[in-house]
Amino acid sequence: MKRCTRLLVFLVAALFGLVSAPLQAAAQPLVIGSTNFPEQLILAHVYADVLQARDVAVRLRLNLGAREVVFPALLAGEIDVLPEYTGSMLDYLTRGEQAVDSAITPEAVYAAAAKALPEELVMLEPAEAQDKDAFVVRRETAQRHDLETLSDLKGVAPELILGGPPELRTRRIGLPGFEEVYGVQFKNMRSLDAGGPLTTAALQDGSIDVGLFFTTQGIIAANDWLVLRDDRDLIAAENLVPVIRKAALTPEIRQALNTISAQLTTAALQQMNRAVIIDQRDPKEVAHEWAKQQGLLQASDAASTN
Repeated sequence: MKRCTRLLVFLVAALFGLVSAPLQAAAQPLVIGSTNFPEQLILAHVYADVLQARDVAVRLRLNLGAREVVFPALLAGEIDVLPEYTGSMLDYLTRGEQAVDSAITPEAVYAAAAKALPEELVMLEPAEAQDKDAFVVRRETAQRHDLETLSDLKGVAPELILGGPPELRTRRIGLPGFEEVYGVQFKNMRSLDAGGPLTTAALQDGSIDVGLFFTTQGIIAANDWLVLRDDRDLIAAENLVPVIRKAALTPEIRQALNTISAQLTTAALQQMNRAVIIDQRDPKEVAHEWAKQQGLLQASDAASTN
């Protein structure tokens, strides 16, 4: 009798083990990653809010660093989903070898990026919103050197200092691209950040002459700075797009993230960035407010959690 009882207990335990393993796996939170500038924090919180409203458990890993750090983390499964930018991701995936004139429009860049994407990853629907790299100068610098376009830098760049993230030394949208596309070489480059407080302060105090910012940043208009027009198409389209590991993707997650993309505009990015960078509001609060205004939270009104 005891032997039968032990056998029954063993069989029940084994049965529950078989059943519970997939349930435990399914309960693992979706890990949302971000790089290290305000817009990425906003987008990560938008993703988290909308997914949580659909009963998807999430965990945030924010400020992980540049793409050179975050994308390998995505491939390694340390994070599951990342807000990405089609043009910069394409440049990263092809190591700058993608021909400029073959992938400039949003459609062409998206198609090329999808082709270059590692098979472990899926790129979902892109947003209309774009946040393109922008090379910015002070108004007095533009007037002194008669600058309107990136081509105009060619004669004066040897007198000027470029400021931006360290990756500008190696990325095509940086020193290599300036030399290849525009024939421009700067006097020096200072490693700072990507349109953040270090680059902002350096451009304000004149310790750099040209700074890398993003077209959705309110700080440009607030300082009456000038964005130099990319007249030879160095900078490709940069539509926002969720990139996710295939192993983590479910129909519910796909639908939620595609719904965000369908409603995300460049104007919305500009407004949210201004609220965080200029008005000094919390990215989590700004993201939640936008998602709620767009009706993306549905029945749940839970804010994102860390």
